[in-house]
Amino acid sequence: MRRRPVTEGSASPSDAALRLTLLVRAYCHLCEDMRRALAPLARSRSAAIVEIDVDADPALEARYGERVPVLLLGPPDAGEELCHYHLDAARVEAALAAAGG
Repeated sequence: MRRRPVTEGSASPSDAALRLTLLVRAYCHLCEDMRRALAPLARSRSAAIVEIDVDADPALEARYGERVPVLLLGPPDAGEELCHYHLDAARVEAALAAAGG
């Protein structure tokens, strides 16, 4: 599975208290839009972003299909889905605040 850590927050994905997982695929304009919109929000909450290409993981591709991008609070196997297609900034802010960010 291809994972691309993005260092938008102040901590690395491995030691960040707050981890956002962004499920993406290549050549996805909505993925690019969410990535750009999410970066400043994650930075302001010191949250790390880990990107995963859904096409590199058969289980994720089967689960999410065409419904990408998907933003999760936590890892893909146990994370809480916050939004898909477009960033729901209010929901992400609330989830990060509740998680201690």
